Amino acid sequence: MKTFSRTLLGASFALMSLAPIYAQASDWPAGRPINVIVPYAAGGFADTRMRMLGQELAKELGTTVIVENKAGAGGVIGTSEIARAKPDGYTIGTGNLAPLSVNPTLMPKNVNYNVKTDLIPVILIEESPLFLNVSTQVPVKDVGELIALAKKDPGSLTYGSSGVGGAHHLSAALFARDADVELTHIPYKGGAPAATDLMAGHINMMFEMGYAALPAIQAGKVQPLAVSSAERLPLLPDVPTLAEAGLPGFESYNWQGIVVPAGTPDEVVQKLNTAFNNILKKPEVIKAFEDTGGQIAGGTPEHFAQFIESETTKWGDLIQAANITVD
Repeated sequence: MKTFSRTLLGASFALMSLAPIYAQASDWPAGRPINVIVPYAAGGFADTRMRMLGQELAKELGTTVIVENKAGAGGVIGTSEIARAKPDGYTIGTGNLAPLSVNPTLMPKNVNYNVKTDLIPVILIEESPLFLNVSTQVPVKDVGELIALAKKDPGSLTYGSSGVGGAHHLSAALFARDADVELTHIPYKGGAPAATDLMAGHINMMFEMGYAALPAIQAGKVQPLAVSSAERLPLLPDVPTLAEAGLPGFESYNWQGIVVPAGTPDEVVQKLNTAFNNILKKPEVIKAFEDTGGQIAGGTPEHFAQFIESETTKWGDLIQAANITVD
């Protein structure tokens, strides 16, 4: 009888603890502000993109959306805060390439969350391809000539990046592997100083995000040889994909989506997914993405979960094979 009473008591507490969550789910967002954690600094690409989308989300849901920047440790600090937040739908966050699919392999001791068990994918927002740009001082006209030059003198060609394990770095490492060439990595403290040195000819090549690369390309300060997407971009239709340029199957993106803490009610996840899918269909949003070289994604939570898993495998294998470390 005592055991039975304890069982009933435990069940009652469990139901009581669940009740507030599901009560909130039915009328969410109930006029309360929604906080969006961005695991990168204010003013950066992830931040500016999310602030634009946050304004649209506020319209879709009829509530206030507040963007908070929690930068540090390659996105780990902010992503950890998302994972630890109360799972009631009032704290959501951006889920990016590095903290979700790179850092668990690159810096496992520093990652204090489990992507599969502590977070729920909501939607893949954007896949941003990178341009393979070379200094105007490098005497090549296409990817084939670049590869030939690299093979002629292994290790002589240098490439810049925003730091170890970022999209710039990993894209170049993938290029080196697929092209079977040896390149010398010059990591910088951010993409901007690396891009400046590329224009000045201090480094030979760099994989650059569209939003950062386009002004230099259009001004003729760097030479674009290829883009890392599966298809050419409407903005620069004369620039071939790397697959077209001789590296079949080559794709690389700096992507971001929306994630919530594990335990967030399914109803909230679905409402968020619907809201963001609606936002991504707006002409002004599509134009904003295309103007910066980005590609709209969208889709279901299941699609985003599968995407994260495939990216984790892809980059994890490369990191281990190339012996990439943060030391």
